[in-house]
Amino acid sequence: MGEANFIAFDLGAESGRALLGTLADGRLTIAEKHRFANPMGRMRGHYHWDLLAQWEAIKAGLRKAAQGGAKIDGIGVDTWGVDYGLIDRRGELLSLPYMYRDGRTDGMMEQAFAAVGRERVFSATGTQFMQFNTLFQLLAEKQQNPDRLRQADRLLFMPDLFNYLFTGISRNEFSIVSTSQMYDPQAKTWAIDLMKSLDLPTHLLGEIVPSGSVIGPLSDPVADECGVKPMPVIA
Repeated sequence: MGEANFIAFDLGAESGRALLGTLADGRLTIAEKHRFANPMGRMRGHYHWDLLAQWEAIKAGLRKAAQGGAKIDGIGVDTWGVDYGLIDRRGELLSLPYMYRDGRTDGMMEQAFAAVGRERVFSATGTQFMQFNTLFQLLAEKQQNPDRLRQADRLLFMPDLFNYLFTGISRNEFSIVSTSQMYDPQAKTWAIDLMKSLDLPTHLLGEIVPSGSVIGPLSDPVADECGVKPMPVIA
């Protein structure tokens, strides 16, 4: 059996790391190659993730994990749930992603329940109620940033957003979608009727792909910048 090497980026609320996993003879070995802080900051009264710092740290981790010249068979990103970035029709990020601890969602659950009923939200999604779930974040976006929401063409959760930066391809990976309170597990697709009832835009919702799907190849600009060879990016 041949050897396969994979790079995984694991980002938590406070720190992240790049791991090199090697599968050989049915055995997986893992080595941490890079560890970094996961920064967030406060701007104009709101908490945001420092996406540029995160991206630079991920690229540094890619360089370190790929050192040695071994063929890399795939890379992937895992992060916390619910938070997202909005991409416009030109493919540009409209703002820094909000952090789930930001207070903009205060009262949004109650507004949603008043509009469509608590039972309907749970019946449609089966997700535990937390005020920072993406459904309630989008309600806050609609009320507080309606112009930005109208400009948006795609919603990408944090790992989807990094995959987009890697490849230029926008997809929504299933497991991260399931954290949003916008996924219907019975229909196995987005909870479109619920979102329409809350007057939330559904054109933002992209193709849901299974975990482990190949999103596409690492783009040439990123590969050149990091000094690595082309490799698949895996959801």
